[in-house]
Amino acid sequence: MRAFIFPGQGSQSVGMGAALAEASRAARDTFDEVDEALGQHLFRLMREGPDEELKLTENAQPAIMAHSIAVLRTMGVRVADAASFVAGHSLGEYSALCAAGSFDLATTAKLLKLRGQAMQQAVPVGQGAMAALLGADLALAQKIADAAAQGEVCTVANDNDPSQVVISGHKGAIDRAIEMAKEMGAKRAVPLPVSAPFHCPLMQPAAEAMRDALSYVVVEAPSVPLVANVTAEPTSDPDTIRNQLVDQVTGMVRWRESVANMFDAGAHEFVEIGGKVLGSMVKRIAPDAKVTSIVTIEDVEALAKEIA
Repeated sequence: MRAFIFPGQGSQSVGMGAALAEASRAARDTFDEVDEALGQHLFRLMREGPDEELKLTENAQPAIMAHSIAVLRTMGVRVADAASFVAGHSLGEYSALCAAGSFDLATTAKLLKLRGQAMQQAVPVGQGAMAALLGADLALAQKIADAAAQGEVCTVANDNDPSQVVISGHKGAIDRAIEMAKEMGAKRAVPLPVSAPFHCPLMQPAAEAMRDALSYVVVEAPSVPLVANVTAEPTSDPDTIRNQLVDQVTGMVRWRESVANMFDAGAHEFVEIGGKVLGSMVKRIAPDAKVTSIVTIEDVEALAKEIA
């Protein structure tokens, strides 16, 4: 059994998709379709930058999704034939749902553009922050977050793997957490270069914006179950998926549990579509898993031979 997994924010870089588009008509068509849906030259920004503009949440989110779907379409495989589960890290959940047919590409791009804008606008710049706690498991990270809160929001945002947990909240609280992390048992704490405190209660205005947007969108049952961020459990029910996408904005990304649950269910091969960031997490969660990252045309050709 195999799981297709899709990366989240932070995996963007100037030049992404350029070589793939030169080699693949399917990739070019994907990028053109996203540009048309958004009414902007997003692929030109992906190809040429500037980096500061690509990093903006409202651009990075649809760009990363577009790249993942371009890679998948270049592979030329049906998800239902090649995978038993799909999952994505944060925005990658939208890529996973697009790959599995719950949303069409244009709808996915528009939802992610709105999601990025809403998340950026939810908290004024400078009021929120995020930090990665390295050498800390979920229990220790939660202790550090609780100790640092002191009346402000400070909570676990991403349970990435057994040795890396991300916290999110008010900047003052995150600064306190960084200061006390080593003393409380973490190896170190690293502030993240993000523009907003994602996956915490401060994102509630963005969650409401997504609730409204998703109420107008048709959600089809995915061709294979989605292992959802907020539950770490598989689902194929459209209404459940819709609600989970709203909850995901403020909720914790339960990535460690998601991977462990897929592995325990028999998915011992994980294919990261369009990035090289989730593979190392998967190996720390499930050391016996086979992990493949598909980004370049050479990667695509190698996997296509294996699947065939």
